Amino acid sequence: MKNSKIDKIANKLVNAFTNNKIISPIPSKHTKTMKEAEKFRRLCESKVMQPIAGFKAAGTGIPVLKKLGEKEPFYASIFKHNILKSGKSVKINPYTLGIELEVGYLIKESFFQSKEPINFINIHKHISHMMSAIEVVGYRQKKKGIKSLGDLCSDFGANVKFVVGKKNRYQKIDFGKLKSSIENKKIKQLVNGHTSTVFINPLNSLKFVLNKLKKDKIILDKDFYVFTGSTVGVTPILGKGVYQGKIDKLGSVKTKII
Repeated sequence: MKNSKIDKIANKLVNAFTNNKIISPIPSKHTKTMKEAEKFRRLCESKVMQPIAGFKAAGTGIPVLKKLGEKEPFYASIFKHNILKSGKSVKINPYTLGIELEVGYLIKESFFQSKEPINFINIHKHISHMMSAIEVVGYRQKKKGIKSLGDLCSDFGANVKFVVGKKNRYQKIDFGKLKSSIENKKIKQLVNGHTSTVFINPLNSLKFVLNKLKKDKIILDKDFYVFTGSTVGVTPILGKGVYQGKIDKLGSVKTKII
């Protein structure tokens, strides 16, 4: 028998996620531990009637993980309606946490037919493209700040939108040694970053997600994105206008915050 109370809470959050609404905070028992947050996330994701276009890694900054008392990141599904092309606008609200600049990969559908665990030797054959991407992060709830990693996990990974830059054919480069930056020239906001902050290396973050998908027996029938975590941390949005992100060797991506 289903737990009708948790089901009703999940329905409210899913409705907010689907229709860009804000609700009162969900009970903290669903966010305090990652075990409960993961369970709640999966329940909510199962209720979204939109196709999954990919997955995100979150909590990939090792200092943040240590501060929150966690040993590893988590992953969450990214739905098609939350992925935009570079240059598109994203509307924010008072519960938006910030903006991030990430290394993204396009993974071949054939990954789901592979049997072996993913390692740094066989991972390359599963990647078709690489790109820079912007993630706008925030809650569907009237809450601010991050008290636990479960806060982010339970609310669809706190993904508001992903804005995807030009896809480049995949090449074997050192993804842990790339400089990055995100800038809003209008308000003179510039934040520099580096891919080494992403779980040591974005490729390591990708490996983590792909192995989790295997463990959880997730299967899609198409190529899919994996976004690996922020190279600039959760950068505060200090004003509206165009934010442009750049990652060495991957190119640029931009979004207009409204």
